[in-house]
Amino acid sequence: MTHKLSLISKGNGRWLIHGDLTFAGIHKKIIDSPPFIKQGNDNIILDLAQVTNTDSAGLALMIEWIKQTRAQRLRLHFKNIPNQLLNLAKLTGLDKTPYFSLELQKKN
Repeated sequence: MTHKLSLISKGNGRWLIHGDLTFAGIHKKIIDSPPFIKQGNDNIILDLAQVTNTDSAGLALMIEWIKQTRAQRLRLHFKNIPNQLLNLAKLTGLDKTPYFSLELQKKN
């Protein structure tokens, strides 16, 4: 069963990501117009603690969010990244970026 991905505002630029960070769980609207871009905070923290399943589409979405926030000159940080996504990030070299490196240091 697929759990559609949802973003829940926790205030002050903090968001909880809930559901499946997979090809089947990601809705086009979340890709094209993530609500955290419009919120007005310069510093955005996306907490992935409630992500139930993930695949390479989830990593691709995270990369898209990085591009969108950089274009708006916003700072984006991920926390509680599932191990599967961290392993994919290592394969692509994203683990060396500030978006992932703090999370990796915490887990080592």
